[in-house]
Order: sequence, then structure tokens, then C-alpha cells
Amino acid sequence: MNVGLDTSVVMRLLIGKPPAQTAAAVAFLDDLQRRGDRAVISDLVISEAYFALQFHFKVPKAEALSALASMLSTGEISATGQAGKVLTQPALATAKPGFVDRLIHASYIAAEGTMATFEKSAAKLPKVTVL
Repeated sequence: MNVGLDTSVVMRLLIGKPPAQTAAAVAFLDDLQRRGDRAVISDLVISEAYFALQFHFKVPKAEALSALASMLSTGEISATGQAGKVLTQPALATAKPGFVDRLIHASYIAAEGTMATFEKSAAKLPKVTVL
């Protein structure tokens, strides 16, 4: 069975505070593995964690992206959407369009659609119409 983690659990795993809740989150993941279940996180949770790391915990953008990518690379937690793929893009911390815009774009493309935007930097992405 897939068990979706919300942002509060993801943040404890990333930040390690408060210690008691972090220990509970780690124990929960261990229990999932023992049962043969799988922890998953949605693109929305990944986006929220990305912003929380930067704005509430003052983690630089590149470090926030690296932490999220590392969390997904272990195989213990999987992304349900496109974030796993987007987080592997090079120089993502300084890319224009940025991480969340690329995540939105990837979701539309995965759904066999296109994207319309006013963001001129998105013109470099496939299947984009800049208005």
C-alpha cells in the first residue's frame, strides 16, 4: 500500500526538529518498510516543503532542492508526480523558469497537454505558448 506523507512529516525528516517528532517519522518509515508498504509524496507537498525550507528555515534554494532530491533518491520515499524527474535537472537553483514553474510544466506535459503563460523564460520549454 502507498502511504502519502504530508508536509509536516516531510519537514521533520528534512530538518530533524523537533527531535521527538523526527524520531516518530523515522520509526513510521521503518515500519512501512517492514510491512512492505511504500511512502510517497505528492508534487504539492514537495513544492510546499521547498518553500518552507527557504522561507521558514532560511535554507538556500540550492540546498533545499538538493535535500528534496536526496530524499527521493534513497528509494525509501517516492514522488507521485513529476518532482523526481524535475529535481534531476542541472542548475535547477538558478534556472529560469524555476523549480515550481518547471514542475507545473512537467505535470501538464505528462497529462499530454501544453502550457500557456506570460513568463517569457518558459519559452525555452517544449509545448509552451507565451501570451
